[in-house]
Amino acid sequence: MSACVPTRTDSKRTQRIHRPHSPPSTPPRRFRIAGADVSAAIAVFLIALPLSLGIALATGAPLQAGLVAAAVGGIVAGRIGGSPLQVSGPAAGLTVVTADLIQRYGWRTTCAITVLAGLAQLGLGCLRVARTALAVSPAIVHGMLAGIGVTIAVAQLHIVLGGTPQSSVLANLRALPAQLAGLDPAAVAVSAMTLTLLLLWPRIPGRAGRLLRGVPAALIAVSGATAAAALAGLVLPKVDLPSWRSHALAGLPEGPALGLVAAVLTTTLVCSVQSLLGAVAVDKLIATRPGGPARVGRSDLDRELLGQGAANIVSGTLGGLPVAGVAVRSSANVQSGAVSRNSTMLHGVLVVVAALLMVPILELIPLASLAALVMAVGIQMVSLHHIRTVTRHREALVYAVTTLGVVFLGVLEGVTLGIAVAVAVALHRLTRTRITHDEQEGVHHVHVRGQLTFLAVPRLSRALHHVPQGSHVVVELDGSFMDHAAYEALQDWQKTHTAQGGTVELAGRRVATGADPGTADPGTTSTGTATGTHADTDTTSAPHTAHPALHLGSARAECQCRPWTPWRNHRCEVPRLAPPAAASGQHPGRHPDRQPGQHPSRNPDRHDDAPRPTEAGQTTDPSVLTPLGGTSAPAAPLGGRQLVHGITTFQRNTAPLVRGELARLAKEGQRPTQLFLTCADSRLVTSMITSSGPGDLFVVRNVGNLVPPPGEESGDDSVAAAIEYAVDVLHVRSITVCGHSGCGAMQALLQSDPGQTQTPLRRWLRLGVPSLERMADDRRPWPRLAGRAAADAVEQLCLTNVVQQLEHLRAHESVARALRSGELELHGLYFHVGEAQAYLLQGQEEGVVFDHVGAVDLTA
Repeated sequence: MSACVPTRTDSKRTQRIHRPHSPPSTPPRRFRIAGADVSAAIAVFLIALPLSLGIALATGAPLQAGLVAAAVGGIVAGRIGGSPLQVSGPAAGLTVVTADLIQRYGWRTTCAITVLAGLAQLGLGCLRVARTALAVSPAIVHGMLAGIGVTIAVAQLHIVLGGTPQSSVLANLRALPAQLAGLDPAAVAVSAMTLTLLLLWPRIPGRAGRLLRGVPAALIAVSGATAAAALAGLVLPKVDLPSWRSHALAGLPEGPALGLVAAVLTTTLVCSVQSLLGAVAVDKLIATRPGGPARVGRSDLDRELLGQGAANIVSGTLGGLPVAGVAVRSSANVQSGAVSRNSTMLHGVLVVVAALLMVPILELIPLASLAALVMAVGIQMVSLHHIRTVTRHREALVYAVTTLGVVFLGVLEGVTLGIAVAVAVALHRLTRTRITHDEQEGVHHVHVRGQLTFLAVPRLSRALHHVPQGSHVVVELDGSFMDHAAYEALQDWQKTHTAQGGTVELAGRRVATGADPGTADPGTTSTGTATGTHADTDTTSAPHTAHPALHLGSARAECQCRPWTPWRNHRCEVPRLAPPAAASGQHPGRHPDRQPGQHPSRNPDRHDDAPRPTEAGQTTDPSVLTPLGGTSAPAAPLGGRQLVHGITTFQRNTAPLVRGELARLAKEGQRPTQLFLTCADSRLVTSMITSSGPGDLFVVRNVGNLVPPPGEESGDDSVAAAIEYAVDVLHVRSITVCGHSGCGAMQALLQSDPGQTQTPLRRWLRLGVPSLERMADDRRPWPRLAGRAAADAVEQLCLTNVVQQLEHLRAHESVARALRSGELELHGLYFHVGEAQAYLLQGQEEGVVFDHVGAVDLTA
C-alpha cells in the first residue's frame, strides 16, 4: 500500500463512507411519528393559528370557520391528498371569493357552495385532468393572486385604521380619506406593532437571531401586539369565539341557479389551481433539500385534487371556509424537515386542540392585529419577482389585465379576461412575422423573423420576387414553426431559383442533413445550403432531413444539433464520406483504413502535416486559415468538423446577440469580480453552473483544481501568476476553489505509488499529497456534505482537497494581504456532476460542511 494512501481504520468513518451491501431486515410495521414530523407540525401550527383567524376575519365569516378549515385541511387533505408535505387550509387567495359569496348568499349557502365545489373537484380528480390546470399561463395565475392581494390589503387597511371595510375595492378607496380623518390611535398602534414585529423578526442578526427565527414571525407579531395591548389597557375589538353549540353548519343553497353555478365554478377554479401549483412548488422545494425527494415521493396531482375535494366537502359540511393548499405553511413544513404526511395531519390535530382548549387565550387577540397580519400577506401576494418574470417573458399585458380585472370586476371575470388576452397575445405572436430583404456585397439576404404561416406567404413571395435571377441568396428562418403553405411556397421558389443558375443558402434554428422526399416535416425549419449543381445528388445521399428541399451542402451535413445541444456529448450523426467510400461497402463515415472505434486523428497511416483531401477531391494546406461562417469550410475529421460547425453556428446565431456586449468588454477591458479556480474536467462548465456571462469570471483550470503553495519547487508559476494578477491587477472580490465528483486526479492520487516513473502528470499531482495527508490525519474532522457523508473515498478526497487548496491560497502574499484588509473573501465549492447540484463550503476546521446551493422560495 502506498504511503500516500490514508490507512486509518476508524470504524465510525468506515461506516459513513462504505454503505452496507445488503439492507437490514425490515422490522414489524407499527405506527410511529418521526421526530422531524412532530417539530414540523408544531411550527406549521404556530403559523396556521393566527392566519386562520385573520383570513376568517377578512372574509366576514365566523372566526371558528377558519379553525375548522385549518383542521380539516390538515387532517383530511393531508391524509388523502397526493402531495405529502403540502399543508392545506383557509388560503388568502380565496378571501375575496369567499367574502363576496357571504355578502351575496349568506354564510350557510356559502358553506353549501364549498361542498358543491368539493364535489366538482372530486369529479375532476376522477377524470384525471389535474395536469390540464397547469396549462394556465403563469401570468394569469400570478395576476389573479396579485389582484386578490390588492383587494385584501385595501379592505384590511380600514380595520387597521380602526374602521370597517366596504363591499368593493372602489368603495374602500372612496371611503379611505374619511377613514384617515377619523382613525383610531389604539388600533393604529397595535397594527403598527404587529407589522414592525412581522418585518423585523426574520432579520435579527447573529447567533441569537438564528435561534429566535425558529419561532414563526406571525406568532411573535400577534402575541407581541396582544401583550402590549393588554399591558397598556387599550380598549379594542377583540376575537369573539361563540360557543361551538351555536356554530352554523351548511344549509341548502338559496339563490339564482346561474349565480350559484358561477360561484361553484369560481371556488373550484381558485381552489384547484392554487392547490396544484402549490404541489408543484413543494416538489421543487423538496428536491433542493438535503436528501432530496428520495424519502418523499413526488406529488400525484390527480390524487391531490381528490384530497382537496374531500376536504372541501367536509369543511363546508362542518361550517368551515373553503380549503386549498397554502404556500406559507407548506414552505414552513418542508423547511422544518418534515418527512411524511404525518406532520400535516398532526398540525390539524393541534388546531382542533387549540380550538377546544385555548378559547380564552384566543379571545385576547385584537382584531386590528389580525387585520395587519392579513394585510401583510395580501401585500406579499403582489410579488416583484413574478412581475419581473412575466415582464422578461413579454407577458406583462396579460398579468396587468388579469390583476385589474380581479380587483375591479371579480376573480372569475378577471381570470376570464386574462385568458382572453393571453389567447389574443399568442395569436398575435403567431401571425406577427417580419420579412426583410437587403443586399450585402453581392449577396441577397432574406430574413424571416417569427413563425412562418400561410398568413405570411404573400409577404414572403413578395420579398423573394425581388431577388434577381442567378444571384446568391441567404434565407434566414428565425422561427420554430413553418406550416405546409409556407413550406410549399419556399420550396417551389428554391427549385425555380436554382434551376435558373442561382444558389440558395437556408439558415435557421434547426440543422438538418441532406434531403429525402419521403421524410418531409413541415413543422420545423432547417439550416443549409443548396446549389443548382448539387440539389439532386444530395437528396439521395442523406436520408435524414427536415424538408425535402431545405438541405445542407456536404461541408455541413454531419450534425443535427441545435445551437443549445452541441455540449450534450455532440449527439450528431457520423458524416458521410465521398461516394466511393460508400460504394466499397464500408460503413458510411468510416475511414477505409481505420479500425472500428478508432479516433479519426489516430490513423497510423496519416501524418498530421500532410495535405488533407476535401470531399471535392481538392487538397487544403492546414497552415492556411480560412474565415469561418461562409458557405464552405475545409474538410476535417469528425472532431474538427464539429468544431467548425459549432463556430459557424456561433457566428451565425449567437454572435449577433452578444456582439454589442463583447464590443463593450473589448473597449472597457476585463473587470471580473471573481476568480474561479476549478478542474480541467470537460464536464465542468463554469459559465453554466454559475449562470455567468462574458467578463464575469476570471477562470483558472488545471488537473485537480490544485493551488501550488508559494515557493513550491515542483509547482507551477502559472497558477500563482494568475492569482497575483486577479488579486492585485483585476482586484477581484472573491476566489472560489471548485472541486467535483468523479475527479480523475483524486482517483490517481489514491492509486499513486511512490515507485512509479515520474511523468509530468505525476509530478503535478504531487501537489495533492497534502490533501491525502489531511485526510489521513485523525486530529482533523473530515469534510462532509449536508445531510450525508461522502459516498466513497474518492468523494471524501475531493471534499478534503477543496479545503486544503483554500489553505494554500491563504499562504500567497497577495491573497493574505487582501484578506487582512477585508477586500477579498474565499469560497469552497463542490459540484456533483451526476446530481447537477452545487454544494458551498459553510464551516471551517470544526464541522466542515458543504451545504446545498439554491433553495426555492414559496410566496404567500
